[in-house]
Amino acid sequence: MEKIQKIKGFADLFPPDSSVFSFIEATARDVFSRYGYKELRVPVLERTELFCRSIGEETDVVQKEMYTFPDRKGRSLTLRPEATAGVMRALVDEGRAAEGLAKYFAYGPMFRYERPQKGRMRQFHQIDVEAVGSPDALLDAEVLLMLDQYLRALGLTELTIELNSLGCRDCRPVFLDTLREFLKGMHKERLCDDCMRRKLTNPLRVLDCKVPSCKEFTADAPQITDHLCPDCADHFALVRRVLDGAGLAYSLNPRLVRGLDYYVRTTFEIVSGDIGSQSSVAGGGRYDGLVHSIGGPDVPGVGFACGMERLALLIDKAAEPAPDFALVVLDATGLERGLLLAQELRAAGFGGEAPYAAKSAKSQMRAADKSKAAFCLVLGTDELAAGAVVVKNMRAGGQETVSQDMLPAYLRARLAGDGEEA
Repeated sequence: MEKIQKIKGFADLFPPDSSVFSFIEATARDVFSRYGYKELRVPVLERTELFCRSIGEETDVVQKEMYTFPDRKGRSLTLRPEATAGVMRALVDEGRAAEGLAKYFAYGPMFRYERPQKGRMRQFHQIDVEAVGSPDALLDAEVLLMLDQYLRALGLTELTIELNSLGCRDCRPVFLDTLREFLKGMHKERLCDDCMRRKLTNPLRVLDCKVPSCKEFTADAPQITDHLCPDCADHFALVRRVLDGAGLAYSLNPRLVRGLDYYVRTTFEIVSGDIGSQSSVAGGGRYDGLVHSIGGPDVPGVGFACGMERLALLIDKAAEPAPDFALVVLDATGLERGLLLAQELRAAGFGGEAPYAAKSAKSQMRAADKSKAAFCLVLGTDELAAGAVVVKNMRAGGQETVSQDMLPAYLRARLAGDGEEA
């Protein structure tokens, strides 16, 4: 029978990769909760209209990358390509979008149909943070400071923050007219096919094109930060002052527009030079019109997402945590007692393994050594009769015979001393 293989662009995560993902998630929960964020879980499947209205009909995500299909009733459904729209839909659905400042974080799989490459899969995973209900620049700054704290907690310090402002619904249209005028004379010999389409439908995206010729011929394009209205200019200045006051370094990038239509004012990316061309590991910004665009109240918001696969590329894959004990049973009649002893130790908070079938002492000792357990517990005929166990210290050396009743206290005392003899 032919072997069934995984789908291209979808990955199985075994240890230590799965352990890195668990570390990324646990660190997010720890750091974000200190800033008042609570966990929210939303579906991976949504109505296609949600993403068309929120992300934008003319974005590459909607045009080229979504996994969209009809259900049995003919309704168009889409596997989520990003998390923010789903979080906003949930807030609107539950009537929570206008309750004042609400802070949430989420994580899980996203789906985009694009060419798989390093750090970018068709099923990928994101950490997502959303703060809804406040238009204040100080919230933008705090979100960036929290993101920096999170990345540092992951052990990542060699990263660059790129910062820009995209203006608002009042000043951005004026800039777009200026940009369209600049791009009007650009023809196929200067712009790629995608940018020839974008210059008419979504000219901001031309500034974000990675094609070398497009970057070259738009190098002198007008900059949106030169066209900000007074309110947007003041908003952006305050964000920068807070980051400066906190000593958080950043670089201004007037070409940073992100790939989704809902961003306004503050926008940012965190980039690394260590993971190839797909250098962005996190990004986000303000999206004051997003909730209203999907049928909710006109409330402001700001947030970001981190690509977990890309973060994982930058995190050292630490060795799997070593177990506290490995149980060796020398007499087959002791297998049952060995399993019960292991269960007692696990209930007391220790981790370890016990054998299920009779094996030679040599093979069991070899397995115990390979597991890197702190202690090897040897249960032979004499120990069974005496209600004891031989404890071999696999790190400091030496061994003692310990009553099974006293074993949890003994192990706890030795592990508290890093496994050294007391």
